[in-house]
Amino acid sequence: MSALDALDERQREAASVLRGPVAVLAGAGTGKTRVITHRIAHGVDTGAYSPSRVMAVTFTAKAAGELRGRLRALGVEGVAARTFHAAALAQLNFFWPTLAGAPAPSIVDNKVKLLGQAADALRLRPSTATLRDIASEIEWRKVSMLSIDQHAATGRTVTGIDAQQLADLQRGYEALKDERHQLDFEDVLLACAGMLETEPRVAAAVHEQYRHFTVDEFQDVSPLQNRLLELWLGDRRDICVVGDASQTIYSFAGADQRFLLEFERRYPDATVVRLETNYRSQAPILAAANALMRGRPGALELVPARDTFSADPPTLTAYDTESDEAAGIAAAVSARIEAGTSPSDIAVLYRAHAQSAVLQQALAAEGIATTVLGGTRFFSMPEVRQAILALRAAAVAPTEHGFLPAVERVLRELGLTEEPPAAGGAQRDGWEARRGGLRLAEDAGPGETLRSFSDTLMARAKDQHEPEMRTVTLSTLHAAKGLEWPHVYLAGWAEGSLPISYASGFEAIDEERRLAYVGLTRAARTLAVSWSRSAGRGERAPSRFLAEIGTSGRGTGILRESSPSPMRASRSR
Repeated sequence: MSALDALDERQREAASVLRGPVAVLAGAGTGKTRVITHRIAHGVDTGAYSPSRVMAVTFTAKAAGELRGRLRALGVEGVAARTFHAAALAQLNFFWPTLAGAPAPSIVDNKVKLLGQAADALRLRPSTATLRDIASEIEWRKVSMLSIDQHAATGRTVTGIDAQQLADLQRGYEALKDERHQLDFEDVLLACAGMLETEPRVAAAVHEQYRHFTVDEFQDVSPLQNRLLELWLGDRRDICVVGDASQTIYSFAGADQRFLLEFERRYPDATVVRLETNYRSQAPILAAANALMRGRPGALELVPARDTFSADPPTLTAYDTESDEAAGIAAAVSARIEAGTSPSDIAVLYRAHAQSAVLQQALAAEGIATTVLGGTRFFSMPEVRQAILALRAAAVAPTEHGFLPAVERVLRELGLTEEPPAAGGAQRDGWEARRGGLRLAEDAGPGETLRSFSDTLMARAKDQHEPEMRTVTLSTLHAAKGLEWPHVYLAGWAEGSLPISYASGFEAIDEERRLAYVGLTRAARTLAVSWSRSAGRGERAPSRFLAEIGTSGRGTGILRESSPSPMRASRSR
C-alpha cells in the first residue's frame, strides 16, 4: 500500500512533489500533519529520501512527538523530527567541544531570576511582573536579530522602567550569562547560526547530514529561525514549508508571516498547493470562519468535506455579567453531558488566563471536572510518574491475574477509587490522572504485559503523547491552537476582551482577528459564542468581530442569536 493512498487529491498532489521548493498552504482542519508525514513516508518508500537525511522541524515538543509517532506508524524510523531549539541545541552540543575545547555552555533555567540579579547590581527594584516583561522583550529582541542598541532605536519600552534602564538591564543580564558560561533559550539559535556562518567545516557536516527539510507552522517562524533554516539549507532547495497565514497568532513573540506569504517571491519556481477541504467542522462553522478572514492576506476559503449545510448554525448569546456568562456556559455544558456527550469532547476557550477562574468555578458548581491547558502536563503529574514506577516494580513479580486486573490493583493501591472525588482541586486532578492511565490499559492490545505497558507509557511520555482525559477542557485561544473538539464554547467576545484592551493599531487588531479565527475553527460539530455586557463596573460592547461575521439580527446571519438559558441551582455531580 502506497503512502499516498490515504490522501485526497490535493493532499496527494502536495505529498507527491519530493524535490525542489514546495509550499503547502493548509487551512485549519485540512490534514497538514497527514500531508507532512505521508510526504516523508512516500519519499522514503520510493528511495528518494534516506530517513537519516530528513529533518522535520516544528515549534513544540508535543508537535514534534506527534510527527515521530505518525512516522513510526507509517514504518519510517530515523527522521530527525524536532523543534528548532532541539535541533540547534543538538548541533551545538555536538560541535562545541571540538571548536572550543570545552563542553557547550549550560542553559539558563530562569531568565527572571538572572534579571533580578542584574537589577540588584544596578540598584534597581523592578517588580517581578516587570522582570517578566523584560524577559519577554529580550526574547523578542533576539529572535528579531537586533542588538541592544538597535532594540532601543525601535522605541519599544517596558512599563515600570525607562529606556536607559532597560538597555542597562539587558547589558547586565548578558554580562552575568557570560561570566557563568551560560546561554539562554534564544542564544541557542543565535549560537548555532553563528557557528554555521563562521565555521565552514561545521556547515559542510550539517549539509552532509541533512538534505531534505520540512517546516511545519511556517507562518510562525521568526527572523532568527528563518536565518537558521537558510543556513541549514545552504545552497540546496529541497525544502517543503507548511502553514496558514490566518493562524499567525505569535507576532508578539517574533513570528513573521511574511516568510510564508513571500515564499513564492523567493522561489518563483516553487510548487504551491492549497489545502482548503476541511475534515473537521460543520459547514456553518466554516462559514463563520471564512466571513471573519475574507480579504485578509493569505486567507484560504475553507469548504466542508461533507454536505453539512443542514447543521445548526453557531449561536451567539449575550449575558449581563461575566458571572452570568460563566453560569450560562456551565449550565449548557452540564445539559450536554447529561444528554450523553463525553466531557472530553467539550472545550471552553477564552482570550486571557484571567478569564478561567470564574469559568472553572461555575463548572465545578455544576459538578463538572475540568482540565486547564497550560497546566501540569499529564506525564509530568506526580500521580502519573508514581503509577509508572509502581507498574514497573509490579512487573518484576509474577502475577496470577491478567494484565488489566493487575493494572487496576496497582492503581487502586495508589488511590484510584470507583467514584471520583468532588469536582475541583488536587484530589480530583489526581483521580482523573490515574483513571486516564487505566483507560490506556483498557485500550491496550492482546498480549500486553505490565512491563511492555510501562515501557509504552515511558515512550508516550517522551513524545508527550497524552491520553484523553474525561474532563471538560479550559484553554486560552493561544493554547488551543492545533487542537479540536466536537463542541466548543467561546467566552468573552466583547470589546476589551477580544480584541483585548491593549491591542491598538491595524496590525494588533488583525492579530486578534486571527486569534478569533483559531477559536472558531477548533469546533467540529457545535459552536456557541458568548459575551457579557459588563465586567466589574464597566459597560462593554460586543466584539467588532461579531459584526464582521454577522448575526441573525443583521449582516449575513451566520450566527444565530440566542437568549440566555434559565439559571439553575448548582449541584455536585
